[in-house]
Formats: sequence, structure tokens, C-alpha cells
Amino acid sequence: MLVVDQLQKNDTTLRVLAWVVAAGLLVLLAGLYYVQVVSAARYRAEQNNQSFRTVRLPATRGVITDHHGHLLAENRPSYHISLYLEEPAIRDRFKARYRELKGNQRLTRDQQAALARRSRYEVVSNLVQEVNQVLRDPATLTEAQFTRHYERSLALPLPVAANVDATNLARFAESTRVPPGFDLEVRPMRHYPYRSTACHVLGFLVRDEGSQDEDDFFYNYRLPDYTGVAGIEGFFNSDLKGRAGAKSVRVNNLGYRQAENVWSPVTPGYNLRLTLDVGLQRTAEYALSRALNNTRGAAVVLDAGNGDVLVMASAPSYNPNDFIPYMPTNIWAQLNDEALRPLANRAIYGSYPPGSIFKIVVGLAALEAGLNPTNIITSPGYATVGVGNRPIDDTAPAGDYDFKRALKLSCNKYFVDVGVWAGLDRIVAMARQFHLGERTGIHLRPESAGVLPTREWIRENRGAWFDGDTANLSIGQGDVTVTPLQVALMVAAIANGGSYFWPRLVERIDPQEGRTDESSRYYPPGRVRSRVGVSARSLEIMRQAMLADVEDADGTGRLASVPGFRIAAKTGTAEIKKGRTVVDKITWFASFGPYENPRYVVVVMVESGVSGGRTCGPVAREIYKAITEREKGSPGAAAPNLARN
Repeated sequence: MLVVDQLQKNDTTLRVLAWVVAAGLLVLLAGLYYVQVVSAARYRAEQNNQSFRTVRLPATRGVITDHHGHLLAENRPSYHISLYLEEPAIRDRFKARYRELKGNQRLTRDQQAALARRSRYEVVSNLVQEVNQVLRDPATLTEAQFTRHYERSLALPLPVAANVDATNLARFAESTRVPPGFDLEVRPMRHYPYRSTACHVLGFLVRDEGSQDEDDFFYNYRLPDYTGVAGIEGFFNSDLKGRAGAKSVRVNNLGYRQAENVWSPVTPGYNLRLTLDVGLQRTAEYALSRALNNTRGAAVVLDAGNGDVLVMASAPSYNPNDFIPYMPTNIWAQLNDEALRPLANRAIYGSYPPGSIFKIVVGLAALEAGLNPTNIITSPGYATVGVGNRPIDDTAPAGDYDFKRALKLSCNKYFVDVGVWAGLDRIVAMARQFHLGERTGIHLRPESAGVLPTREWIRENRGAWFDGDTANLSIGQGDVTVTPLQVALMVAAIANGGSYFWPRLVERIDPQEGRTDESSRYYPPGRVRSRVGVSARSLEIMRQAMLADVEDADGTGRLASVPGFRIAAKTGTAEIKKGRTVVDKITWFASFGPYENPRYVVVVMVESGVSGGRTCGPVAREIYKAITEREKGSPGAAAPNLARN
């Protein structure tokens, strides 16, 4: 009443003040209405968003099998022990330990936070020790690991023990001494049952901490996932890995998990079936490893009729299981050995001088240019070009040579003469018929194209070219380099009558269960890349000379002979020089069989070997022996079990 009585007086200042107060109250009421009524839905949504965490769920990776369905890469269940920190009993222990350590101390805010961290770690460390009394292999947890998890991933369970074996799994499941909060989690883990077999074809996986092909910024957390970085695992990674799912985890104001819900299920990856024969693959790898101590080399086996890759071996090898979950430091150091280079796939990435196997190309170029294969060239035991040039040594004895004898004894004098006569352009044109200097297009990376000294290459890299360079090229020395797979495809074209195939390594890609709405994708065999423009007469002359290389008593490839299976081949030895000093040798054996109806191509390359016939021939013989056994029985009846786990 006093206020009203005062307002009734003619006091202007008091009236203005009253209106200002009234207006302020109206603004306040309007703001409250806007916040509590108009914007209520938006604030509720924001509150919900702040109380949920999104978690990325990795998909089950597709399996990889050989041609007969034997598993080369699979997924095995991996058991992990985790601790759920949101358990009330554990949080009560945190509080009790904090009060115990604090006592009656007066602490600053920073000191309180440090004491809380120490209390939590001590509680969890003691709980882990209780679990260790149950397990045979004790789990370890450092304070740094715990703090990192608590500060960054509190909504997820704390990993305590990974990859628990069967014994500890049973101990944990049956024990009554496991404290509350611990539980088992099952995750699929990549496993290669044949260990190092076909490792360079399969490749390996590495821990994926954040793929760029997904909207990772939508995820607060990521469960452990892996991505392929080499071989089939790398080339077909997007098919094999499937599509990740997601779940939401509701947390309280402290960040502890309260509930979770899967709102995007995972889509499993595709399965791949390869053209490889795991039995032949293992035989080739074993034979290759025995060629030398610490063999560095490769072996390739193709189906001569359609270009299917039956074997692709590279030595030394590695075990792709070592990459999961993490690569041990000592093994990583071995894999980075600069001399052995175990990670390199020498079958497609190694680019080597071909040595005398390049005489196949030179011989065909000369035959197509009009060379009479019965003409005789007399060798003094060495070759020379022009006047004053340094002689080229010849491992073949002095004597008279026609085409067949020159090829089977690998006479340098003969092929230098016919190579210089045919000329660089014809030799290069013939090499291009076999796509030397080009990648094969196989579904593996990285792949080398090798080097073919075309006129364009010479202008860019050499500037000048002389007859002496052509002489070196004619015996596979100098600037030309090839990969074992390129050589295998070349020999296949000679064996089958002139069809140069695109190599096929993957037969089909099949959807797993859960992708029933999708169909399989097939890679058809026998895709012809080109027809080699060489006459049937020249090809037959070359095949007969290659047959003599193995069947004749003086042939350089006679150590590869297998009774009842006629093999045609060409051996080669290339010298690696520094100045005029030979520092290494690259040895080759390039072959096909059986001669009457060629079905297989076998190419072996070994670094630092003695010669193609003595070092690589015995390796090829073991592979051909396995091929004959393969043809006698049912090749896919049972998976080989040698050294399998």
C-alpha cells in the first residue's frame, strides 16, 4: 500500500523507476518462458547427446582360401579379460581408498585430483593382482595405461589381458576368486593357419587407428581394428574388411557407462578364393629355402593354358601372424634386414637382369628376321664385337654351334653374333611382344615393370648406344631387367602357341552370411592380353631347343629332369658388376611341361646362386615332382598339414 500511495503522488522520477522495474520483470519472464517452454526440446536433445558416446564396431574380415578351399587366412575367436569400472562395488572402493589416503589432510584442488588418480589406480591394480592369482600368465597394468584409459575411454571396459589361451580361459571361467567387474570379451582375430606359406601373396595386417574412408569424426571410441597394407589383404582390403557398425553408450555425469545399444550392425567382409594350390606352394617354398643358406629368390608356377597363378613363392619369408596384435620389436628388426629383405615379394617386385634366359627373346627375334637355325657359328670360347672391344667370356666350350646346341649350352658367342645381326630394334620389338618393361596387371602391389632399353629409354637414360651394348643385351646383361612373373608369362606364351595372358590370382569374391542380397563376383580365366606375333615355325624351333636343354646329356638344365615328365627349359646366369668386378650373380630356370601338351610353367630365380642349372634346376625338379603327384590323385582331397598350426 505504501508503494501505491507513493505512486499516486506527482513524483515523476518514482514513476519512471517503477516502469523500468516492471519492464525488467517482463523481460525476465519472457526469457524464462523461452528457455523452459520454447527451447525445452532442443536442450533435452543436447543433454542426451552429451550423455551418449558412439563406439565404432569393426566388421568380421572375409576369409581367403586357395583353389581347393583350404583356408589361408581365417578369423579365430580371441578372448580378452576386461574390467568394467562402472560397477558400483568398484566405484565404492575408489571412494573408500580416497578417504583412507586423505585422512584429515587439507588439500588443494590439484592435490585432491592427484590423490583421486592414485586411489583409482591402486584399487584397480589390486584387483588385477587378484585376477593374476587365477591366471597362469599374469596380466600387467601400468599406471600410465590406466590413466590413459580413464581419461580417454572411460565409457569402454578396461583391457586387462589380451589373447587369453585355453588354459587361462578355463581357469578364469571356473574360478570363484575373480572379483566383480571382470568379464570375458570375444573378438575375431586374424589368423594364418599355414603361417609363412604364401605370405607375400596374402600380405599382412596392421593396427588401424583411424581409417580415412569412414566418417570417423562421428565416433568417440574405436574398438581394435586392422587394415591390410600388402598382398591380397592390402589390394582387396575394402572387400575383405566389410563395413563397420556402431553402438551408443549412455554415460552418467562422471563418464561411467550406464547402458548401450547397437544402432548400426556390422556388415561382414567378402570371402576370396585364389587360384593358388597350397600343396604346390608349400613344396615350392620348401625347395626354394633349401637352394642355398638364407636363400633370396622366387618361384612362380602358372597354368600355361589360361594364366592362372598356381604358385608364387618368395624367399626369405615371414609369418604374418607376427603382426597381430602388434609386431614385436626384435622381429621387426629382422624384417628390415637390408640384405635379406623378407618383406619384398621378389616374384613381382624384384627387378633382375635376366642373363641367358633373355636369349629366348633374342633367338626368336633372329628367327623371325630370317636366321637359318641349322647355320653354324664357330666359337673360340669367347665373343667380341667390333675392333678393340673387350672379349665377352663364354661358359660354353669352343666349337661349332647351330641354334639348338647354342641354346642348350647357352653359347654367348652365338647369341652375340645373331643379336648384333638382328639389331636392337628387332630385339626390343620382340621383347615388347611379351610385354617386358610393362607391369603384368596382377592384383598385388607393389609390382615392378622392369626395364627394357627402347630408343626412348636410351635417349632419356643413356644418350648413345653401341654394338657392344647390343651384345650385352643379347646375353641378358646390361640395362634390361625383368621380374620372375614376367618371365613366367613369356614362357607360357611360347608353350601354348602365342597367347599372352593377363595373370589371374583371384578366382572369385563371395559374400559372407549377412550379405545374402549380393551375388558372387567372378574373375574369368584365360583373359588374353595379346597374341604374340611370332610364327608357329619359330615357336616350335624354340620349344625343341628348350627341350634339349633338359633332355640332352650336355644340356645346362638336365638337373631338373623328372622321369616320365618331359620338361623344356632355359637356364640363365646374370652377373652383377661394380666396374669390372663381379659382386653377385642372379640365376634363373625358366621352363614348361609336359612338352607334348604344356600345362605348367615353372620359373625359379635365386640371387647369389652358382648357375641357373645347378642352383635353380633342382628347385624346379622338386616342383615338377609335386606336379606329377598332383596329377596322379585328387589334388583337393585334403589340405597338406606339414608345419600347419
